[in-house]
Amino acid sequence: MITLSKKLKQGTQKSQGEEPKRISIRDKLLIKEVQEMEENLPKTCKAQFENPNKLHLFTLTILPDEGFWSGGKFKFTIEVPDDYNIVPPKVVSNTRIWHPNIGENGEVCLSLLRQSSYDSMGWAPTRKLKDVIWGLNSLFSDLLNFDDPLNVEAAEHYERDKCYPFSMQIQYGVKNYATFYLAVHCD
Repeated sequence: MITLSKKLKQGTQKSQGEEPKRISIRDKLLIKEVQEMEENLPKTCKAQFENPNKLHLFTLTILPDEGFWSGGKFKFTIEVPDDYNIVPPKVVSNTRIWHPNIGENGEVCLSLLRQSSYDSMGWAPTRKLKDVIWGLNSLFSDLLNFDDPLNVEAAEHYERDKCYPFSMQIQYGVKNYATFYLAVHCD
């Protein structure tokens, strides 16, 4: 893992005739937050950085072990904008999913990802990446919200048919789109 002192040192070193590189506030925050996030990941989550020098762009994989989506493997792209921590990260689901809080195009409806939220649970500069990860993970269990849906059709399906047929629709999606994984969670 990249340490803050190492990143800061790299950022201020001069090459021949070059001005020292400045590290953005976002990158300074991310160096600390990514380490904290990785130390506190839920057991059902895995973060993957394609490029360790771009801490602002990574993939989160969630492997729910209970509930409707149990047995699925769901991937999200998380991009932290330059204005972070004033504005929230942008999150997109890369896995097609039948979920009231995740749209068909991958949009994610989660209060803490909103700049302003009617329930006062929206983004605030005091929030961190680990909050985003735990929030996304909770969409598969206790934060599942049928009352404020992004995918209205999925929420109406649940209300109309309650658990069993709704669960069948989800399991169909898990088997066909969410890369079903073994019970021992091997990749």
